[in-house]
Amino acid sequence: MFTGIEEVDWASMKHAYGPADDVPGLLYGLASPDPAERESALDGMYGAVHHQGNVYACTLACIPFLFELAADPGVRDRGSIVELLTSIGGIDLDEDEEVDELDEDEIEGVANYAMASAAVSAGSPVFFELVADEDPGVRLAAPLALATLHARPAAVLTLLRERLPVEADDEVQLALVEAAGRIALRHRQLAERAADWLSRLAAEAYPPGLRLAALAQLARSTPEALPGDVVRVVSGLLRELRAGPARPEPAGDPPCGDEATTDRATAPTLVGQLRELSAEESAARGTPWATDLLRTLHVGLDDRVADRTALLSDQLRSPDAWQRVDAVRMSSGLMRAWRGSYEDLVRLIGVQLADPEPRLAEAASYALEDLFGLAAPAGDALAARVAADPGAWVKEWPSGPPGLGSSVKALAGLGDARVLPALAAALERPEVPHDVGFAIRCLGGTAAPLAGALRRRLGEVGLDEGAYDRASPLLAGLTALRAGEAAPEVLRVLRGAPEYRGEWLRTAALRALGSFGPAAHCAVPELRRLARGTGTGATEAAEALWAVTGDADTVLPVLAEGLGTGQARDCRAAVGALGALGPRAGAVAPRLRALLAHEEVWLRVEAAIALWEISGRAAEVVPVLLSAWEKNCHVRVRVAECLARMGPGGAGSDATRVLRAELLSVRRHKAMDGGYGSHDTHEDEKLLALCRRALTGHTGRGTTS
Repeated sequence: MFTGIEEVDWASMKHAYGPADDVPGLLYGLASPDPAERESALDGMYGAVHHQGNVYACTLACIPFLFELAADPGVRDRGSIVELLTSIGGIDLDEDEEVDELDEDEIEGVANYAMASAAVSAGSPVFFELVADEDPGVRLAAPLALATLHARPAAVLTLLRERLPVEADDEVQLALVEAAGRIALRHRQLAERAADWLSRLAAEAYPPGLRLAALAQLARSTPEALPGDVVRVVSGLLRELRAGPARPEPAGDPPCGDEATTDRATAPTLVGQLRELSAEESAARGTPWATDLLRTLHVGLDDRVADRTALLSDQLRSPDAWQRVDAVRMSSGLMRAWRGSYEDLVRLIGVQLADPEPRLAEAASYALEDLFGLAAPAGDALAARVAADPGAWVKEWPSGPPGLGSSVKALAGLGDARVLPALAAALERPEVPHDVGFAIRCLGGTAAPLAGALRRRLGEVGLDEGAYDRASPLLAGLTALRAGEAAPEVLRVLRGAPEYRGEWLRTAALRALGSFGPAAHCAVPELRRLARGTGTGATEAAEALWAVTGDADTVLPVLAEGLGTGQARDCRAAVGALGALGPRAGAVAPRLRALLAHEEVWLRVEAAIALWEISGRAAEVVPVLLSAWEKNCHVRVRVAECLARMGPGGAGSDATRVLRAELLSVRRHKAMDGGYGSHDTHEDEKLLALCRRALTGHTGRGTTS
């Protein structure tokens, strides 16, 4: 085995963590009879040689040896090696990528991906033989490898159809169906042929799991071929799966290539830990693969929100707790990405909060945490859970400050006063949770009874290097409550801010004093002193001084000077503060107009809004706001706030068109593949409310010329 491995100059190559001279050891480790050594070697391959999907020169050099391993029936865990080869060779290059725009390292990376794809594709005929391998793990991995890499997809599709009737393993059957869906996606000329087969699998007298798999792949590749009553069909299949026989316990010795779980557990690697967690959850499920099928189905249904909501609602009524766990998680993904009517779905999620299965209740709690106002149908259920479990009011972490429990945050996000006992208790802890201030902001005036505790705890904060972490949640809470009686305590923090994170602490203190307005009069001398400084600190002090005193003569020169800074962040702070002065800042209007063409989109937006607040002339700023709206979805809430204050008469017909188009969109404005923010749903709902308000036009002001 590994003929020629000694002749490769591994030391001259590199992987993610340095010289690649350890790669031969990893390859030999993949062939080891010791399961722990194999697991460790696989972890090293993914962690260094194929780090985060990258392909290095040493990755390319491994390919022939990986094929040798995959084809050798004496090697255990060959399915994982087939999966590794599929990952290495299956990178889809972006054909629209302009080579001229890539730097030298990126060009080398693209070249490596192309060579890896060519090398693995050239060896992919091996996978034809592996679809009938004795090892079910190999048979499980081979179909997707063929669908991804083989140069003759029509032949692969024929093989999949021929193989299905003779394949005895349920999960391998599902892999054959998934591979057909992959071919339909990658090779559109074969989509109709694949869809015809999948449609027959979904309709004929096959087991429910196989029919569900076929429907999932139809939704993914050719959704137009789905039956019109797909919700009814899928709900029925899920009921059949629940009524099926329990999953039998494994008996006897495992077949070749499928070691017992206890063998795998001896490898303390990342891959091993992930496999162990997955196996632990799968062991509790009768049909663990159903989750992936349902996720695939939902991805394929895409913007058919009503169908997806109906499916999830049915699943949330299942007697199977694990199906409900899956439904809660998928519901969270649906509501995060798509707009729709979710009252019944949210109510059903709320029901899960009282379930005795802790993982289900926890999943429901996390799903509701990010919904804010949308969680209202589950409000009573949240309040009951919070009242019943004081031990979950605050969550401790191995590192970092404590945080509020998810049910507490969800109830606070609703502005529900029933969360006050939990927040009051949190304020009495030795270390106040870092997100208390945000929870109080959600509650607004409802949290006024907490002002005294916030003030007392702020007065106890030591002004050392940990001051910012201890004081910032308290300052945020006082700011939200506009608790002017706490001005002396805030002033103490402002004056005594330590060097470490002192700038951040002063910003938080100045924001609090500004929110207090005239009630913070005791801070005026300090604010005037800070306003005579330079940079963002002077701007923030001037802004607070204006809020406290209304002294435009003192504040305006400071803010005007802030416009001249070369830093977009500092300039933006000055622009925002100038807008608050309104017509009193008329002298700086020409300088704000000059910023309407600035390269930084947020600065353009803030300058346009400030200019309108100062001049009342919408015509010169609306085109800037609408242009930014189209180019950067993250500015839309801020722009919509301004358009709502203008009203349709001030904003004009172009703004009306943009606002109506936003309201007609089913996709949330910040929904993106591969990531999300915890406040994205809340921000999107706020955007929709602002768009509706802007179109009703009861708050317009200013002229239109």
